[in-house]
Amino acid sequence: MPTENLLSWTAWISGLVQSGHWVDSFYLFMEMQSKGIDIVDPFILSSIIGASANLAVLGLGKQIHCLVMLLGYESSLFVSNALVDMYAKCSDVLSAKKIFGEMIQRDIVSWTSIIVGTAQHGLAEEALSLYDQMLSTGLKHNEVTFVGLIYACSHVGLVSKGRYFFNSMIKDYGMSPSLQHCTCLLDLLSRSGHLEEAENLIKTMPFKPDEATWAALLSACNHHRNTDIGIRVADHLLSLTPEDPSTFILLSNTYASAAMWESVSKVRRLMVDMEIRREPGYSCIVLGKESKLFLAGETSHPEKDEIFGLLKELDAEMKRRGYIPDTSSVLHDLEQQEKEMHLFWLSERLAVAYGLLKGIPGTVLHIVKNLRVCGDCHTYCFKVH
Repeated sequence: MPTENLLSWTAWISGLVQSGHWVDSFYLFMEMQSKGIDIVDPFILSSIIGASANLAVLGLGKQIHCLVMLLGYESSLFVSNALVDMYAKCSDVLSAKKIFGEMIQRDIVSWTSIIVGTAQHGLAEEALSLYDQMLSTGLKHNEVTFVGLIYACSHVGLVSKGRYFFNSMIKDYGMSPSLQHCTCLLDLLSRSGHLEEAENLIKTMPFKPDEATWAALLSACNHHRNTDIGIRVADHLLSLTPEDPSTFILLSNTYASAAMWESVSKVRRLMVDMEIRREPGYSCIVLGKESKLFLAGETSHPEKDEIFGLLKELDAEMKRRGYIPDTSSVLHDLEQQEKEMHLFWLSERLAVAYGLLKGIPGTVLHIVKNLRVCGDCHTYCFKVH
């Protein structure tokens, strides 16, 4: 780099963060610190906080928060906004609320971040209460606010409220809905099971739906087990010649859930012809300074016997309390017992068991997964808790 000053480092690191190279941005940030570059402007801190938010690594975010306090930048508006967003995305909503409550100045980004953050964690009444508080401050709505509000409604199933915000944006505020607004409304309708309305929205919205949009609807059909709409959407999606590997997995799962094994074979042949490989599912758990990665079906871990023993104990105890394995997500032509064993070795369960074995009693277990958690594992983790 011809001129190594804070401005050039900030531009470089911010560029990496914005382009999704979050790990690289941290390495570069550490290199900058090793060179003794003084942080005389807090903007670079907000960028690197954003990287830890996108990685969902709470430990890294806390370290940067300590640096913020050490340098005296707690009162910076955009640093505080980044911290609220980071803690919310890392599932520490209490810290997000604490920072928001301590902010001397708040803008529309501050309010949107905390509204979405609380909604993501199922705090529906609190999210809407925050919205009312925002209105009382006299802040003006903008397009991002409505994205946040509809997104918030999506995570807590407030369909009528979400529709109201979408229509209010158009009628009361004269704003034209963007693709992001339509996508948020689509997500709301899909999550809540209004699949026909969601399908009509895709067909009538003023934007050409792409592969990801149709795939989101198909995923919702699978979740709500609506085979009729699911097969219709899957057939249409297949005709678009999809390119994303996850779309092919979704298509295969849809046809498998309907026992359409010939269609499953067709999708898998296409995957082979296009050299598409499925990314293996994994879960990562961080305990102190130690990080452990578990793959689905992994049986080579050095402590597998301890993990297996605890999983058997937990499984037996949960079944005594009424737990029934939900094998609907195991989309293979297998017997019921084989499907239950498939669930037994999923990566998130291995990570939970390891955390219970190695973690200090009372420690919050933070587990990050690269794929969506299946319904049975969501129930399993809730009951273990």
